[in-house]
Amino acid sequence: MSAETLTPREIVTELDRYIVGQAAAKKAVAIALRNRWRRQQIEGALREEILPKNILLIGSTGVGKTEIARRLAKLADAPFIKVEASKFTEVGYVGRDVESMIRDLVDLAINLVREKEQRTVEGKAAHAAEDRLLDVLLPKPPGFQAGETGESGSREKFRDMLRAGKLDDREIEVEVQESSVGFVSIPGMEGMENNLRDMLGDFMPKKTRPRKMKVPEALRYFEQQEAQKLVDMDRVVALALEKVQEHGIVFIDEIDKVAGREGGRGPDVSRAGVQRDILPIVEGSTVNTKHGAVRTDHILFVAAGAFHISKPSDLIPELQGRFPIRVELQSLSQADFVRILTEPQNALLRQHEALLATEGVTVEFTDDAVQEIASIAAQVNARTENIGARRLHTILEKLLEELSFEAPSLTGRSVTIDAAYVRRQLEDIVKNEDLSRYIL
Repeated sequence: MSAETLTPREIVTELDRYIVGQAAAKKAVAIALRNRWRRQQIEGALREEILPKNILLIGSTGVGKTEIARRLAKLADAPFIKVEASKFTEVGYVGRDVESMIRDLVDLAINLVREKEQRTVEGKAAHAAEDRLLDVLLPKPPGFQAGETGESGSREKFRDMLRAGKLDDREIEVEVQESSVGFVSIPGMEGMENNLRDMLGDFMPKKTRPRKMKVPEALRYFEQQEAQKLVDMDRVVALALEKVQEHGIVFIDEIDKVAGREGGRGPDVSRAGVQRDILPIVEGSTVNTKHGAVRTDHILFVAAGAFHISKPSDLIPELQGRFPIRVELQSLSQADFVRILTEPQNALLRQHEALLATEGVTVEFTDDAVQEIASIAAQVNARTENIGARRLHTILEKLLEELSFEAPSLTGRSVTIDAAYVRRQLEDIVKNEDLSRYIL
């Protein structure tokens, strides 16, 4: 069963494993994902007319806007890219190629499909890589005919030793292929540089140079080469383009930074220009990429912004109309911080416990410690800039700084972090508002 066949309720349940609260936003993206499956069930011209219901997420930083979109894409196994609308104003709106978001999405999709295809040929690639490695370890003498007495037995003996790891310490020389095309990097021209390298790479001679490797590294290198040979790249590109056009998700962050009423002069002109450049892509157009033309009609666009100064109505009317679903995300409270620290499958506290466990240090957070961390996060957000759940990252890093530094000398010990420990580590910083602005 694919992710898109999940019911909206099941999708929300999956998202609940990673993201706390924000029920309205989860419901909206769940419906959008389910609608993709519904559209696939419709035949004929009507199917082409049904456009995705693009979503505008409204909420301050750190409330989960990006995470909701990223988790949705992961759940749907869809190509996903995040761009910041404000970056297109850096050199004036004509100085940035807005279509690059689609080109980057295609490149990402090709990598995803290629990796998936390579996994299907892992067995053949591994066997071929072993043969190549054995050819290096057991070079055939001149005039040797395959199947001659003695060769097969030696080769299989070495193969068994290779699989048992008995040759891991041996170093061999491998001919490594490298590109002979070089460019001087120019800021802002990275995309053109990559395109030129790809175009010229097929025509320029490939250089090889000997490189010494340990057997396991050489085996991995050979496996990658053999897997690439076994994968049909024409098929990969075709599948990737289809995946982008039918299932791609583009997350446009900081859309509020390009919103504003046009005054005819100043930065508003640039911001409105960015909106006009984004509009055709969101409406549905054809973008030319080095792998072929891509239609954006059925790509799902999720835009997000805090909208503290501007409002969604400050976007140009045409762009507003392309985001029919609007959801306001709630600011996070102390109770939400407690849930974020403990409830998600890979909650922050579990991450830190796992990191310190690698040094042999067992860390346990008491319930009152969790409450104290959440309380401090809420206090600092209220007194300084409200950065939502991101505040928990900075507080935990400061809280565990000393313990993390001393962890190698604490191997085998258990450390209990309670409310008193939290206050002892953070109290002075929290009380000093000027200091907390810099540290927390």
